[in-house]
Formats: sequence, C-alpha cells, structure tokens
Amino acid sequence: MKFQVVESIARPPAEVFAAATDFAGAPKRISGILRVEMLTDGPVGVGTRFKETRKMFGKEATEEMTVVEFDPGRRYVLGAMSCGCRYRTEIRVEPAGGGSRIAMEFAGEPLTLLGKVMSFLMRPMFKSAAKLCAKDLADLRTALEAAH
Repeated sequence: MKFQVVESIARPPAEVFAAATDFAGAPKRISGILRVEMLTDGPVGVGTRFKETRKMFGKEATEEMTVVEFDPGRRYVLGAMSCGCRYRTEIRVEPAGGGSRIAMEFAGEPLTLLGKVMSFLMRPMFKSAAKLCAKDLADLRTALEAAH
C-alpha cells in the first residue's frame, strides 16, 4: 500500500514547512483533523510524538505518530503502528516557481496476520485515503495563502 499526493503553495518553503510541522495547530488548518494531543514537549524533531484524531470514512480514528526522520526546512517522516501494520508518511517541501511544492508519500506494511487481513479489507478504500490526504494538502494551501 503506497501513494503520493502533491500540492503547490504560493508561500515560501520555510513557511510551508513550519506550518506542516506545527502538529498542535493542524486542526485550525486541516479540516479532516479534529484534534491533536502533543505527547512530547519542545521543538519538533526526531522523537516528537503526538496523537492525531481525524474523521475518516464517517468515524473518528486516533493514531499515535512519531517523527522518525527530520531534515529541518526540507522533510520529515512520521511513523505509526496500528492494527498490525506499520505506517510511514513522508512530507517533503521544496522551492517551486516562487512558492513551494509539498509532497506527501504514504506507505503501509502489514506485519501480522491481523495486519494482512486489515490491509486486504482496506484495499477498496485506498483511493479514498489518497483523496483525504490530497484534501489535507489543499486545506494547508488554502490556510497559508489566505493568511497573506
């Protein structure tokens, strides 16, 4: 299970990256995120942990995520474990035409029998998940561009 979504944002990369790593403030910018509970204090970096609750497929879902890679201003990777699967979300921000290009790549790997069953059952919803992630990036674009 893997997909990538991309969005162009008419704001500088540093501003886009700062907003993308402001996990606590995400519910103000991204309509699919209902709430975020920070589990660690301090600046964002490797080891930062938080719980994100979002509305997915008509239900609330809460996942605990950890920043597992962090390249300030350029990219970060979130890791999560749920229902026997390991999830990896990479966010990359780069300059593009006077603004920024933000890319989100999501991958899921089943590790257990439950994970394999869930992966099989979720396959029909995978395109919908990609659309939800594209909506997240579009919401981020709208919030950042509307602020200026």
